[in-house]
Amino acid sequence: MNKRDSFQSKVGFILACVGSAVGMANIWLFPYRVAQYGGAAFLIPYFIFIVLIGLVGVAGEMAFGRATQSGPLGAFKKAVELRCGKGKLGELIGLIPTLGSLALAIGYSVVVGWIIRYMVGSFTGTAFLGDSGEYFGALCGDFGSWPWHMIALLIAFVLMIFGIANGIEKVNKIMMPLFFCLFLVLAVVVSFLDGSAEGYAYLMKPDWVQLANPKTWVYALGQAFFSLSLAGSGTLVYGSYLKPSEDVVSCARNVAIFDSIASILAALVVIPSVFAFGLDLNSGPGLMFITMPKVFQMMPLGRLVMIVFFVAVFFAGITSLINLFESPVEAIQNKFQVSRTAAVAIVAVVAVAVGLVIENGDMVSTWMDIVSIYIIPMGALLAAIMFFWVCPKGYAQEQVQIGHKKPLKKWFTINSRYIFVGTTIIVYILGVIYGGIG
Repeated sequence: MNKRDSFQSKVGFILACVGSAVGMANIWLFPYRVAQYGGAAFLIPYFIFIVLIGLVGVAGEMAFGRATQSGPLGAFKKAVELRCGKGKLGELIGLIPTLGSLALAIGYSVVVGWIIRYMVGSFTGTAFLGDSGEYFGALCGDFGSWPWHMIALLIAFVLMIFGIANGIEKVNKIMMPLFFCLFLVLAVVVSFLDGSAEGYAYLMKPDWVQLANPKTWVYALGQAFFSLSLAGSGTLVYGSYLKPSEDVVSCARNVAIFDSIASILAALVVIPSVFAFGLDLNSGPGLMFITMPKVFQMMPLGRLVMIVFFVAVFFAGITSLINLFESPVEAIQNKFQVSRTAAVAIVAVVAVAVGLVIENGDMVSTWMDIVSIYIIPMGALLAAIMFFWVCPKGYAQEQVQIGHKKPLKKWFTINSRYIFVGTTIIVYILGVIYGGIG
């Protein structure tokens, strides 16, 4: 039996979870949603949902993993065993979030490849000069970024081979503080741009009409849910490497706080800079790969700012990619009792083979939509049901209580079993109806 690795410090664990949560949804989608749904008006429901589902959902996935010392396969199996003595069905159900995490990672690795190309191009000047639309179009065409895609996979898998304490924990201890520092620098630089005040005014002044718009609440819910990396896989598997002495409630609170700070920092960089030059806040990758390069071309010291921006985005992208791949790697390592290197190699072969297929044309976008709308929310829902309903009554609260000094009140059981699980069901249904609300 392989000795299970673990995080060596609470700070390392929190930063790893923050690294998994902070990603493209914070950098391009959050600023777009804020601009689309009334500026500060969007922030009100967003923070309500962060508090409502963040502490319970994130703490629950952390505690579920820690209690079972396993990722989704082993955790779901244990939950069913506790209920009826036979856990094979639970293990099969655990394949859904595990394969969902792998599928999302495969698509996400293509996007991280784009980021690496822009990061290198910002240093050489090729991404800074010329038409940003044409540059991005050439990159995301048929096999237009496969060398950068392979570099993204190579970086992620090499770092993962070193394990939890010596690989994932150390990487996040370096990359996450640098990410926040770099984006803070960008926010300061943007504040000196002529016309940025209009962007701040839009961000700070709520459009109360939008607060009455049901879609504002729907998209705020989806943004909060997906931004916190609630998927029944990544946070759960990181929790399985957590020591019993750690307080998951405190950890969950810190993850929610830092993830929200990352989103606000991104909004303070993107919205004022785009407003300063009279450009549109487009949704999707276009905001980051087409609009922002146009902004850099027009601002003083633009090339230097572009370098800082894409280095910071790379840190966010690679830490999230590592987290997504960790779930299938842990499943193979735990299920078949193979070395971590062997498990990483197996996942790498699958990631390269499938990744090169979906990189052809528009398949990446379609692939990511299917996974994010149908599979990822389903994984989160199944994890919530397994931990809060299938496990014996009181088990979830008992596991979350471990390491937490103050006794959890009755609100935790009510919130977890009814409000959080109910919210997760709503997220899934609305995601299908609206074609993705994250």
